[in-house]
Amino acid sequence: MPETLEAEVIEIDGKAPEPAPKPTQADGYSERARRMVVQLDRRWWPLWALLGILAVGLLLTVGLAFGVCYLAFALIRGVLRTLGFGASR
Repeated sequence: MPETLEAEVIEIDGKAPEPAPKPTQADGYSERARRMVVQLDRRWWPLWALLGILAVGLLLTVGLAFGVCYLAFALIRGVLRTLGFGASR
C-alpha cells in the first residue's frame, strides 16, 4: 500500500498561493442572499396561507370524525346497557 505524502504548496507558476477569502459576515450569508430569501417568502405567502388553512381544516375534520365515532359508540353502549347486556356492578 503506498504511503500518503503531504506537502505545503509554496508557489505555483512563480506565484504564491492566495489566502482563502474570509466571509464578511458571521454566518457567511451575503446581504443579497438575505434579500432573496425575504423576496421568496413574500412571493409565496399565498401558498403558505393556503397550506395553513388546509392543515387547520384537516385537524378539524379528524377531530369531528373522532367525536362522531365516540358519540356513536357511547350511544350503542347506552342502548346495550339499557337492554341488560352491560356489565353489572
